[in-house]
Amino acid sequence: MPAPWRGAPEVVHDTRTPSGVRVVCEPMREVGSVTLGVHVGVGGRDEPDALAGASHFLEHLLFKGTDRIDARTLAASVDARGGEMNAYTAREHTAFHLRVPARELEFAVDLLAEVITRPSLSPDDVESERDVILDELALSEDEPEDRVHSLCIEALFPGHPLGREVLGTTDSITAMRRDAVVRFHAEHYGPANLVVAAAGRLDPGELNERVEAAFGGSPHGAQVPARSGPAAPPLPRAALRRSTEQVHVCYGWRSLPAEHPDRFALAVLDHVLGSGMSSRLFHEIRERRGLAYSVYSSRSSHSDAGAFLVYAGCLPDRFAELRAVLDGELDHLCAHGISAEELDVAKGYLGGSLVLGLEDSASRMSRLGEGVMSRGRVVPLDEVLDGIAAVRLDDVARVVASVVAGPRTVAVVGPLAAADLA
Repeated sequence: MPAPWRGAPEVVHDTRTPSGVRVVCEPMREVGSVTLGVHVGVGGRDEPDALAGASHFLEHLLFKGTDRIDARTLAASVDARGGEMNAYTAREHTAFHLRVPARELEFAVDLLAEVITRPSLSPDDVESERDVILDELALSEDEPEDRVHSLCIEALFPGHPLGREVLGTTDSITAMRRDAVVRFHAEHYGPANLVVAAAGRLDPGELNERVEAAFGGSPHGAQVPARSGPAAPPLPRAALRRSTEQVHVCYGWRSLPAEHPDRFALAVLDHVLGSGMSSRLFHEIRERRGLAYSVYSSRSSHSDAGAFLVYAGCLPDRFAELRAVLDGELDHLCAHGISAEELDVAKGYLGGSLVLGLEDSASRMSRLGEGVMSRGRVVPLDEVLDGIAAVRLDDVARVVASVVAGPRTVAVVGPLAAADLA
């Protein structure tokens, strides 16, 4: 059955400039903005252990300016145009994005090109940002909900870069030298490893010309990372004693890569189990029993692997009860699957929320850029909507059997007793 959320068809342009930059864009005549994102094909999983966190380090440093524009001038030039600029580091790419009024597209392209291909990376900036990142690492250690997630991922992918935190470690950031960061930038930030994604009021031909003019003269080549999947099996448990007010628990399973044919069925399962307000875990653990304020499931996918997680936090004296309810819900899911009503609700939510989430230029740009980064292609919106609409009960049952019924990792952070570690 075709998806019921049809709207105006997408018109996506996907080209490559003479210098090798891939340009993916979607004109949106009805908006007054344009969002430009530059996605670099290197992330946390592509770093050797000694350079763990180098991609994130560079993300910080590139906003410190160039030989021509210092950080304050850069920020002021964006503010003066009403723009919004930000960046993030993922496990398989690093992204820099800038949203501006449509008339400022040329400014946006030129500015991002300069900071990405010609950053100053001065010794003083390296040292100041080193301290900032060390503070960021300390903050992540102080957030038990974040820490239990990272602990679970570490145990799911032991000894593999997918299991590392993209921030790096205190040891790696402390030891990282400026010349290593400069070399990492030179190796990976060349045109052939860049994807420029844009959406909004724009002309594709003019955008391509501007991108080639701005990025074509980059002094760097591009080394596309070689990746290999995790070889070691997941660890069954991981625990960290902390004097927190709550016990935080995260169940994890290795899951599906980004292009797996069952990815839509996994999205349905995620919504039914824990990602929606109508989900089983939210209703049973929070609404019915009052065991936890925060309980949810989540999923992530990469080019060759994925993870499916369930999280909850509760008072220490209710942890045993929480574990029993979690285990019971998972056992019931594995034995009986989901209902037809749950399937319909999840499909309606996933399709409708996707359409609602694409009403501005920033979300459209992100969908284009992240699709190319994780899948190597722009996934047509109709393909996603049809994929969601086509999910059947036996598809979800197959995903339950292959993921949730498989080996489980349990990570716990909090004031643990010996019994909590079993």
